[in-house]
Amino acid sequence: MNNSQPFHGVASVLAMASLLFVTGSLHAHTNLYVSADGSAQFTTVQAAVMAVPAGSSSNRVFIHIKPGTYREVIYVQREKRFFHFIGESAEKTILTFDLNANIRGADGKPIGTFRTPTVLIDAEDFTAENVTFENSAGPVGQALAIRVDGDRAAFRNCRFLGWQDTILLNRGRQYFENCYIEGHVDFIFGGATAYFEKCHIHCLRNGYITAASTPDTQKFGFVFANGRITGTNDVKTYLGRPWRNFASTVFLNTSMSEVVRPEGWHNWNKKDAEQTTRYAEHGNTGPGAVVEKRVPWIRQLSDAEAKAITPHSVLGGADGWNPLKQVGLDSQ
Repeated sequence: MNNSQPFHGVASVLAMASLLFVTGSLHAHTNLYVSADGSAQFTTVQAAVMAVPAGSSSNRVFIHIKPGTYREVIYVQREKRFFHFIGESAEKTILTFDLNANIRGADGKPIGTFRTPTVLIDAEDFTAENVTFENSAGPVGQALAIRVDGDRAAFRNCRFLGWQDTILLNRGRQYFENCYIEGHVDFIFGGATAYFEKCHIHCLRNGYITAASTPDTQKFGFVFANGRITGTNDVKTYLGRPWRNFASTVFLNTSMSEVVRPEGWHNWNKKDAEQTTRYAEHGNTGPGAVVEKRVPWIRQLSDAEAKAITPHSVLGGADGWNPLKQVGLDSQ
C-alpha cells in the first residue's frame, strides 16, 4: 500500500497544521471529518489517516465519518496509535471493497488471504464505533472485511460483513461490544485474544463460525459472552474448528438457534487436535445449545470457571488494559 499519498487539498494542510499545536498529553486530541459528498475536510477515510504524520503517538485522533458508502482500501499504519473511527450509524456508514484471495497480483499469482482486507489495522490502541466493515466480493473464497494486527483494539456498535474469513484477528488483543458479524466459513479467525460481548453472529451458509490459531503459550483465544447466533433459512454451522491444534474458543451465556449443529464443534479432520484444542461452553441456551449432544472432547465449564472469564481476566495482560474504558467518546 502507498504510504505517501498527498494531502487532500487545503483543508488537509490546515488539519496538518492544527496537529502541530497538539503536543504532550494523551488527553489532547484532533478531530478530522470525512464525507463522501465533499462537504467535509476529506472525501476518503484513507486521506484522513494519511493527514496525520507518523509518530504522533501522543495525540488522540478522532476521524468522524459521515453516512455514506466509502469504497476504498484503508490502512492504519503501526506508527499511528490512538486512532478512533466514529460513524453516526453503522447501517449508513460503510467501509467496503471487494478484494479476494483468488485475484491475481502483479506477479500473476493469487494475492492470498492476508492481502484482501478492506481495512487493515496495524496500529495499537485503535477504536471504532458505529461503522460497517465490509468485503463485498461475495461467496468467492477468502475475502477479509478487516484484519487486525495491532494490540488493544476495540469495536462498539459495528457491523462486519463478508462470507469466508470476514474477520482476521491476527495477533494482539481485541474487544467487541454490541457488534453484528456475518459470514459462513471460518469468518472469525486468527491467533489473537478477543472478547466478544453481546455480539450477534449471523450465518449465511453451512460452515464454521470460528477458526482459531491460538498459540499454546496463550491462555485465551476467542471468548463470546451474552450474545446470540442466528442463521439464514436452513443453514447449519459448527461453532468452530481448529486452524491450529491449540485453538481456544469459549461460548458463555449465548443464545444459539437451531442453526448450530448438535455436535457443536469440528476437529478439521485432525484427530490429534481433539487432545489439544481448548473449546469450552457454559450457560448457553436455545435449540443449538444442548449439552448432551456435543462432541465428547470439549469442556463444559463449572459456574466458578465461567464466572472467572471476564473482559479483564481475558484481556488485561501485563499492562492491565481495560477495554471498557477505551471504548467510548469520553476522552474527547
